[in-house]
Amino acid sequence: MPSSTRIGMRWANLVTLSRKIRRWRSTAASSGEDEIAACRKWMASFNPDSIPKRLCDISFSRSSGPGGQNVNKVSSKATLRIELSSLLPLLPSLLHQPLRQSRYYAPNSNALVIQADDSRKQADNAHKCFVKLHRLITETAEKVIPGETSDEQKQRVKDLQRKENETRLRAKKYQSSKKASRRKTGWDE
Repeated sequence: MPSSTRIGMRWANLVTLSRKIRRWRSTAASSGEDEIAACRKWMASFNPDSIPKRLCDISFSRSSGPGGQNVNKVSSKATLRIELSSLLPLLPSLLHQPLRQSRYYAPNSNALVIQADDSRKQADNAHKCFVKLHRLITETAEKVIPGETSDEQKQRVKDLQRKENETRLRAKKYQSSKKASRRKTGWDE
């Protein structure tokens, strides 16, 4: 098979794949205004205390880095582990897949593992882990859940679409008149 044919087939496969992805994105985006509205409402009420502490497993280990004798003697680094099977029922379904793609996701244990060793105190590091978990969930939600479109923005988009359509029709009419002027008008010639 010639290389140009293979390239053409690959190109066709890429085009087909991109169409499927576009179709998937459009169905995902239109997954329901009700679901998106529910996600926005959930996001407004979500706070660090919304995650039950009993679902999390916190362990402490020796920290690393500067600190001298304190680093070698005290287990101040906090590691928070939360199973996704217990966390996901508390979150909107739109957040499930992005959390699995998070840098904190451990696929072997199907859990989120977050560590903090900023402070010399265990309690501060444990609190920092919960803050990181809250920040992870809120940042993921902000990326995934689309914002509300204002009425002014909707009107602006409609105006731009109308103007684009008018410009397109004007260009078509101009092209048509240009071709019409090239045609012979009578049988006399």
